[in-house]
This record gives sequence, C-alpha cells and structure tokens, in this order.
Amino acid sequence: MIDSIGPTDSSAVEIGPGADVDETAVVGYEHDPDAGPTVIGAEARIRAGTRIYRDVEIGNGLVTGHDVLVRERTEIGDSVVLGTKTVIDGTCSVGSHVSFQTGVYVPTHTTIGSHVFIGPRAVLTNDMYPVRVPYDPAGPILEDDVSIGANATVLPGVTVGEGSFVAAGAVVTADVPAETLAVGAPAAHRSLPAELQGGNDL
Repeated sequence: MIDSIGPTDSSAVEIGPGADVDETAVVGYEHDPDAGPTVIGAEARIRAGTRIYRDVEIGNGLVTGHDVLVRERTEIGDSVVLGTKTVIDGTCSVGSHVSFQTGVYVPTHTTIGSHVFIGPRAVLTNDMYPVRVPYDPAGPILEDDVSIGANATVLPGVTVGEGSFVAAGAVVTADVPAETLAVGAPAAHRSLPAELQGGNDL
C-alpha cells in the first residue's frame, strides 16, 4: 500500500497495490481538515497534474489522463477512465466500467451508473438559472449503459434512461426514456437504431 502521494497528510490516503502515480499528481488534497480519507483501490494509474481531494473513494483499476480533478464526497467504482482535464466537482456517484473522455465536466449532485461512455467536452449541469434564482443543485442521472456524444449538454435534474444514446452536440432538456436516441437542440427523442442497441462494451 502507498500511504502518501503529493503534499498531503499520509494518514489520510490509502492506495492499493500496483499503483503508478506521477510525481506531480496530488492524492488526498486537504480542502477540510475534518474530511475523510482518500481511498483508491489496486492498479491505479494516475497521471501528472491530477488532483484528487480527501473524502473520495475509488475502486480498482482507475486510469486518469493529465490534469484531472476529483473533488470531495465522491464515490467511483472499478475500472473507470477519467480523460485529460475531466472535472468531477464533488458530491457525485459513479459506477464501474465508465469512460470519461477529454474535458468532460460533471457538476455536484450527479449520479452516473455503470458501463457509461461520456464523449469529449460533454457538459452535465446542475443549475437551471445560474446566479438568478436560489436553487438546490440537482445534477443529471445517467443510468447504466448510457452513451453521451461529444459536446453534448445535459441539463439539471434530467434522467437519461438505461441504454440510451445522446448524439454529439445534443442539448438534453427533458428525461430520455430507456433505449432511446436523443438528437438535436433541444433534443428530440427517436427510436434507437438496431446497431446502437445492446449496451456498452466497457
């Protein structure tokens, strides 16, 4: 077990065997002295510039690109890939076998299932009317086997149903039923073509 990575309190970090962590990565960033530990499973590959806060729990087989940020009160499952400059802004739940491509943004209070693919520069949101009206943040829910295309935007509180496919550039403003194609801005719902059915092989 590796006890400390980066300029952190070694008692607040637990990383399983087989980890490969670049020198400039910071695991266990202390945002709050009372925060819980950072716990990461076996065989992690954490690249330069990545910063993982305390009070984060991640399973086995994590792989990050460069300059990834994972904030506090986040739980992530096994075999998850966090592409370069992905941001998970805290208080999030992510399942297993999930692939975040370059530059994905995930706001607080978001739930992501397992076997989910999120394409480059996709943006999930949690505030319908930023800085205009008081709000309780509510990120999207992406159920199992969802695919989100590049540069798509998913609005606050939206549920994307199991097995659905959100096309590149779509703006998803309403819940997407299971096994549905969402395309356009605002996204319209269409039958999922046969070649896109069957879930994600992640």
